[in-house]
Formats: sequence, structure tokens, C-alpha cells
Amino acid sequence: MKLGFLYAGQGSQHPGMGADLYEAFPTFRAIFDRADGDVDFDLKQTCFADPEKKLDQTQYTQPCMVAFAAGLTAVLREQGVVPAAAAGLSLGEYSALHAAGVFDASAAVKLAAFRGRAMEAAAEGRESAMMAVLGLEREILQAACDSASELGTVVIANYNCPGQLVIGGEKAAVERAAALAKEQGARRCLPLKVSGPFHTPLMAPAGEALRDYFRSIHFAEPDIPVIFNCLGDGKPEGTPIQDLLVRQVQSSVLMEDSIRRMAAMGVDAMVEIGPGKALTGFVRKTVPEMSVCPVETAADVEALVQRVKENDR
Repeated sequence: MKLGFLYAGQGSQHPGMGADLYEAFPTFRAIFDRADGDVDFDLKQTCFADPEKKLDQTQYTQPCMVAFAAGLTAVLREQGVVPAAAAGLSLGEYSALHAAGVFDASAAVKLAAFRGRAMEAAAEGRESAMMAVLGLEREILQAACDSASELGTVVIANYNCPGQLVIGGEKAAVERAAALAKEQGARRCLPLKVSGPFHTPLMAPAGEALRDYFRSIHFAEPDIPVIFNCLGDGKPEGTPIQDLLVRQVQSSVLMEDSIRRMAAMGVDAMVEIGPGKALTGFVRKTVPEMSVCPVETAADVEALVQRVKENDR
């Protein structure tokens, strides 16, 4: 069974995530325990109970999400469930690269922690906003952003799936673009609770900080295809992964395109790894004929393993 792994991004985190996996699987526990030592806060307590309300703060969210994904990937691999290709939503791209052998779990968690801090620093002091725009075509929303850009930076930050786009940038420009989108027939424009204008040119300082940090990290060549956010496709020959990650933090996430590309590669089913089921919804709206399975809990792991075994008989 040819599986495509899709890794969840920031926004799907919640207290309690990973707690049952930690109890059920020694492999998950080992990775989480190591990750706890790779960061400067109590990662396990933040994920499992979040008593200090840190989990929704970018600098903490990102290493928590990557540790969760690395642990779950290791559990599935131990059970014989491995990806033929991988992709991730924004932060999830780091987990996809880990799954492809580009860097180990410890490096992935440290990278995510640095990225979270860099993104918060880039957003500090900016009056910014992000909004989900439902029920509008890409071209129409792009025209709205172009018109509103006289008030400041506003771009389409996420192409999630048909009928679901996200705009981001400076607050006045985002609000103007949303108003124009409604005039053009958008069903709804929903403000998002985020701490910065992610995947917009305003994140350029975070990109430069990452470029410097990457010089200290070894990037191996991926051993499976990875579909990159900023391309909606695999890496061109000769293009460093580091360059794509610098670009990713400050440019649009082409998730719909990435899902279509993975489907075109001939995967039999997609597996969403992470808390929540947002990517499962994107797959169902983008390629409705594709089988998709969200995996978050120990019970989900057992169900997926059983399904793969039955299919391979």
C-alpha cells in the first residue's frame, strides 16, 4: 500500500495531545523524553496539560508539534507503516523532512523551536492580521488583495483547498481585502487567532534568521519524495532544501497543489499525522476519491496498522 504522509501544522494543537501515545508506545516515549531535553521548557507538561497556557504561543507550539509528529512517525515505522511520499502544512514540512531522513528528530525539534522564536520576533510590534476566506476563487481573491495593497502588505498566505483560502499581512490591508472579497461573493471571512502575518513578505526577517541558523545544521538528501509548500511540487534538481525553507516562511503555502501533486504520484491513501483533522478535510475537498486516514491517538495507530496489513494480504 503506497501511503502519502501529511503532517499537520500550527493551529491544530491542543492540551492532552500525545498523552495516550506516551503511555502506550515506548518508542514515542523515548522520542518525547529526548525532545524534552532539546528545549528550554517542559515540553511534556505543555503538551499533556498546558498549565501555563503556553501551547498556543508560537515559540512553544512549534517544537511541541514536531516532537509529536516525530514520535508518531517512529511508532508507525516500528509497526511497518512507512510513507512513499510526504508533505506538511507550514510547520508540518519540517516533520515531513524528518520522515524523509533529512534530519533526525532532535534536530527537527531544535529547528522548530528556533523557527518559532524567529517568527514571533518578526511579528513583534506589527499590527497584522490573517483571515480565512471561504467560497471564493483564487483569481478573484488575488484581485482583491492587489486592490487593497495600497493600504499595505496583503497576500494570499494559504491555498488550503478549493473554496478555502487565507489572506495575511498588515491589518488595514487585510480588512480591506476581506471587505472586497465579500463584495465579490465570498461566503465568509473569518479572522484567525494567530500571533503574526505568517507566510507573507512581512516574515522576511524570520527567513534571514533561519538562513543563518541552517548553516549549523546538516541536511541529508531525502530518501522519499517531499512535496514543498512554496512549490506545490518536489524539489528541483540542484535546489538546496535550506533555500526552500527560507522561502517557505515568507511565501504562500500551496497545500491544495501539494495534495494534488501527491495524488498524481499514485499514492493509494493519505495519512494525516498530528492533532486534529484539518488536512483530512482538505484532502476530501481537493481529491474526494482519495482515501484519507487521520492518526492522532493510540487507537488510530492500531486501526491504521490493521488496515495496512489487511490491504497487503
